[in-house]
Amino acid sequence: MQPDRFFETTRGRIVAALRRRRSASAVDLAAEFSLSPNAIRQQLAVLERDGLVNERSVRRGKTKPTYEFSLSAEGERLFPQHYDRLLNAVLREVREMGGETAVAAIFERMGKRTAERTNKRLAGEPAEARIGAVVDLLRERGVEAGWSREGSTYVIHEHNCPYAETVREHPQVCSVIHTVLDEVFDEGTDQTDSLATGGRECRFEIKA
Repeated sequence: MQPDRFFETTRGRIVAALRRRRSASAVDLAAEFSLSPNAIRQQLAVLERDGLVNERSVRRGKTKPTYEFSLSAEGERLFPQHYDRLLNAVLREVREMGGETAVAAIFERMGKRTAERTNKRLAGEPAEARIGAVVDLLRERGVEAGWSREGSTYVIHEHNCPYAETVREHPQVCSVIHTVLDEVFDEGTDQTDSLATGGRECRFEIKA
């Protein structure tokens, strides 16, 4: 695939829009491109077949669930990923100067600051509100995330990792989400699957 030519096509423009918007329904994209929803769905079906987009069901207000689309990890790779290289270079310098402990301390502090802001905003809120806030936080950072309830357990699902290249060399990056979950949920959390170890998703279970 030649990226420049691809982004001149309708499918390429849809991919670019999804990266900008994070996620959108066929109706949202139809309005943006002045096409019919069915025409957009046909393009999305091809993108999903090629592994470039993911589909998920979301509820907008009190209406019935809507299907939204977002880029998969493969779709993200269509765009330049220079930030991974830069971040790895910076972390190598930190490791040279202060060792693995210094690298770990950076991400622990990031996690604690994020958790502190989240806790202030959600003080007294029920578990579902806190889970929704964490999922929104992940999406803002480029993670295709969602949550579900399985009996007495809430589950947060991460379907991609925008920091995969960095995680391979510096697994401490993953400690941010662990710190946030431990600080925000007194109920306790348990990670039962991981993309970094070949799993289908990063899966975090929280007791209701």
